[in-house]
Amino acid sequence: MVEDFKKHIDNNLAFLKEGKLLIACSGGLDSVVLTSLLHSFELDLGIAHCNFKLRGKESDRDEKFVAMLADEINVPFFTKSFKTEKYAKTHKISIQMAARELRYNWFKELLQEKNYDYVITAHHRDDNLETFMINLSRGTGIEGLTGIPEINDIYIRPLLPFSRHQILAYAKVAVLAWREDSSNSSTKYLRNKLRHDVIPAFKTVNPELLQNFDTTLQHLKQVSTFVKKQIEQVRSDVFEYSESDTIKIPIHKLQRYEDPKIYLFFLLKDYGFTAWNDILKMLTAQSGKQIFSHTHRLVKDRVDILLSPIVADIPDRSYTIPEEERMIIIPSGMIKIKEVEEVTDIDLKTIYVDKKKLKYPLIVRKWKEGDYFYPIGMTGKKKLSKYFKDEKLSLLAKERIWLLCSDNTIIWIINYRADNRFKIEPHTKQILKITIT
Repeated sequence: MVEDFKKHIDNNLAFLKEGKLLIACSGGLDSVVLTSLLHSFELDLGIAHCNFKLRGKESDRDEKFVAMLADEINVPFFTKSFKTEKYAKTHKISIQMAARELRYNWFKELLQEKNYDYVITAHHRDDNLETFMINLSRGTGIEGLTGIPEINDIYIRPLLPFSRHQILAYAKVAVLAWREDSSNSSTKYLRNKLRHDVIPAFKTVNPELLQNFDTTLQHLKQVSTFVKKQIEQVRSDVFEYSESDTIKIPIHKLQRYEDPKIYLFFLLKDYGFTAWNDILKMLTAQSGKQIFSHTHRLVKDRVDILLSPIVADIPDRSYTIPEEERMIIIPSGMIKIKEVEEVTDIDLKTIYVDKKKLKYPLIVRKWKEGDYFYPIGMTGKKKLSKYFKDEKLSLLAKERIWLLCSDNTIIWIINYRADNRFKIEPHTKQILKITIT
């Protein structure tokens, strides 16, 4: 196995030779063999051990064993104890998930504090098969069936091509000592049930199970790569980005594809959505229908679906601008007021008004139903709701509208249009330039 492992490192993970590596070592067979193999190559190593305090004195003996192993091979040793059960209860997650979150968070901290480049874990071929079967039993998508990645950001798994049988054989030849985790023999956990009961039964029926699994995994990875490329092409076609972080998905573009629902699933799954039945109905839902994930919101807006990040609610409050004030910050930007001699640049972010027509203090507030104004350049008044409809503003865009008012009379729909009643005229003596940045 030593030669095969060395060949694997040379051919696929050569960058490890130049790195500073932190081995995640539980003291069990797999991580002890990993430590032995890496140490034989004289790499720059450190050992990290998590004590989850789940098995009383047995957990403490594991910690002492790993500390002795680090001392024996003369590499730095780091350990941390966790209140795993309390963490799981507080965060309302399983013990296994709690242990996973705690150790990976700590590993990231260690890498930053001690300047390590990678965390090396002892996942192997049999672990890969177990993970595949767990994901399969949970109804995962194709990505859950492509196995454990050998390289995943800072986490590297050099034992992934090797079986538990090969690892055990190496340990016996090298006369290695390791710790047995008593909880690994319990079949109350799904992974252990698969490891002790299900997979051995499969191997009895098909001794080539692991080899055939590797072939299947390669096929699934190829399919996954193909799907990702297809989805990226569709994404570039149907996603329309804006400065406000809102993504517009025109439904007619989606419907050009043979099965728009499948594409919608792949396009949105990375945004935390899980209510897929409701999401698929968005294609035919009435305008105004909304669906939320923990981080994003979907809104049906006439012929589009709008995707936007969830931001903290802006309180329904107003901002006062006294006459002597020349600058104020509101949620949509900074308003600046300046007295000028003449009109120069005019755009959506700048208006010019006759100062004498204003009543102070000025007010900045959100728009509300029933508001109306006299659009500059037009005759007569217009309800804001009608103006927004004519401008084809989305529901999300309307939520972000702020108004600049004088005595509750609209001076400016900020970033959109000024009111005719405050425009400068030939007899205007004091011109105010108002901008939003």
